[in-house]
Amino acid sequence: MSQSVRVEKLSFQYNNDVRWILKNISFQIGEGDVVGVVGPSGVGKSTLCYCLKGIIPHVLPGNVVGDVWVNDINTREVPAGKIAEHIGIVFQDPESQIVGLTVEEELAFGPENMEDPPEEIRRRMPELLNLVGLGGYLRQETYKLSGGQKQRLAIASALMMHPQILILDEPTSELDPIGREEVYRSIRDLKRDGVTIILVDHHIEEMLDVIDRLLVLEDGMLIEDTTPRQFFARDLTGKYEWLRRPQVVQVAAVLQAEGTMEGRMSPFEQEFIEEARELLGPDSESHSTAVGGKR
Repeated sequence: MSQSVRVEKLSFQYNNDVRWILKNISFQIGEGDVVGVVGPSGVGKSTLCYCLKGIIPHVLPGNVVGDVWVNDINTREVPAGKIAEHIGIVFQDPESQIVGLTVEEELAFGPENMEDPPEEIRRRMPELLNLVGLGGYLRQETYKLSGGQKQRLAIASALMMHPQILILDEPTSELDPIGREEVYRSIRDLKRDGVTIILVDHHIEEMLDVIDRLLVLEDGMLIEDTTPRQFFARDLTGKYEWLRRPQVVQVAAVLQAEGTMEGRMSPFEQEFIEEARELLGPDSESHSTAVGGKR
């Protein structure tokens, strides 16, 4: 599979800051991959997103060491407008991103500035609204949308620019559970469409459903580059104090401590329930109810 993103020995320091926010980070992301990025607050996750998008160094200056390649384009060597043709970004606050009074105006804003043909802009609007679950909302005023709807509109607006890669920087941090589910439903649809996604989020339980790989940052360094299954196959108790372990992982830890189950169980809810039923027999129904919330 071809590479969409390649980061080579990337370090970054903001002007007037003695700290290096990012320290010697290297990784690759293949076309169509969905990669999660996690870590404690202030560790450099958003800064990494800015580097991938080209906001650093073109908008936010500082000391940059190393290189970021997006579709074989070095982000330090081309203007930010050129990078926007390849990679889009959606931030955590949908209010700060929406500029149009209606959904139609919002979707048209970016491609009109890129001088896309009007007929092409009109053609793509219904297609992308359907993709993010906002079909029929073209004439809706943006201020009347819920938080989850605004975030899904922000995703559609980013996709109007034809990017092959989409960065989602904590897109659900300001949403309630219903809004989070709406956004993740859209992410799952984007994954099925083959969009390359870099997803930053604190809600790792929801992330597990969509990501192929997990990048873990601490103190500005990349300390893990693995699959979710491999990551949670280890005993992480006390290792990452910031980590919100998925509910099934917590239940498995309790069962293992009691000696009820041996070995590491799946971090994926449905797989875990099936494994628990197989090992525990009829008594597993109460455990699966506790995990899944229903019989």
